[in-house]
Amino acid sequence: MTTESLPIAVDPAVRRPLGDIAAGAEQFTQARVERIIRVVVALGCAVLGVQAFLNAWGSRQESPAVHLPLLLVVFIPLGMMVAACLAGVAVRAAAGVFAVVFPLVLVCWPLMVQGRGLHAGGAPWIWYLLNVATAAAVLVFPLAMQIVWAALIPVLYAVARLLQLGIGSSATVGVALDATFAAILGAVVIVLGWLLRSVAVGIDRARSDAVASYAEAASANAAETERVAVAALMHDSVLAALIAAERAETPREEGLASAMAREALTRLANADQDSGEGPDEPVDAAAVAAGLRTVVAGLAPDIPVEAEIGIGVPAVPGRVARALVLAAAQAVRNAIDHAQARGLRVSLRVDEAGVRLQVIDRGPGFDPANIPEDRLGIRGSIVARMAAVGGRARVRTAAAGTLVTLDWQHPR
Repeated sequence: MTTESLPIAVDPAVRRPLGDIAAGAEQFTQARVERIIRVVVALGCAVLGVQAFLNAWGSRQESPAVHLPLLLVVFIPLGMMVAACLAGVAVRAAAGVFAVVFPLVLVCWPLMVQGRGLHAGGAPWIWYLLNVATAAAVLVFPLAMQIVWAALIPVLYAVARLLQLGIGSSATVGVALDATFAAILGAVVIVLGWLLRSVAVGIDRARSDAVASYAEAASANAAETERVAVAALMHDSVLAALIAAERAETPREEGLASAMAREALTRLANADQDSGEGPDEPVDAAAVAAGLRTVVAGLAPDIPVEAEIGIGVPAVPGRVARALVLAAAQAVRNAIDHAQARGLRVSLRVDEAGVRLQVIDRGPGFDPANIPEDRLGIRGSIVARMAAVGGRARVRTAAAGTLVTLDWQHPR
């Protein structure tokens, strides 16, 4: 049998590399957690930003010359950060700008309110943005810098506020409490962000390990499947050709051995196609019958092949058709080698339910229990080949002969 003589043999399907299975699994949860953090930060910063802006708009603590520029310097970066977090674009850049600008504003704060109404009652509008700066640091800085920012921002605020009110004033305790409260909230923000990210890393690592384990198991299974297929190929073609050549005594037997040798060379040259049994491109029943007749004629020209094909029957997947023909070819070889082809005939029936292929001979039969483990003629080339495509092979043998039945049914 050659690939040219069998129309159902086509190029093998392209397989996806096993390594690609794990692609994208390493940071799947981390990416989702980062999106959640960005949205939560955006909503919280928007609420605090609106509250601070409403207080800042009517504030009289800053000098009129710097009041509007100060609002622009603080709230434009804040608005850009909120928009970037919601859109998921340029988040680190926008958060980094606000995280750097806000401490500079705190440093300059005493200069902008010096000599103005020094109100000790209540916190100024800038106090509402202390934890917004810490949240910005969570988005852009590593953990160590986040901790530095969570401690630095309240300290800068306390210094600026005490310079405004006067060190030693009655408001010192209130300023210290405000700064402490902001530091505690900043620590909570950092801890929550660290916990969420740590959990995400753990989940992604577990997922990546599971996918890698699956890929390894799939690779091992593919290797074993290919090993069995190659072993079946070797038995089907090479071993059978050698046995036929050794036993050839008549010109007819020599011609048969020569044909089997040519088949073996062809199949070895196309081992990749044979190992996968070809792609699933549908093949009509007439092509299956034609391929079967070609194979049987190459092994034994006088063997009849009876084909009964129903009207309007569905096509058969290419891999299934090829497996049926190859398994039948092995059954015919067995009948020729062990039963001298006595009473050998092949029948094919294709209907709406599926395909049934039978190989019958009138030889002396055999005892399946006495077949050596290393002989794959039935186990690998017939039974395993049919099982690989969702079919079934049954071998019945007795003193009156052997019947090999290959069944495959259309999926319901």
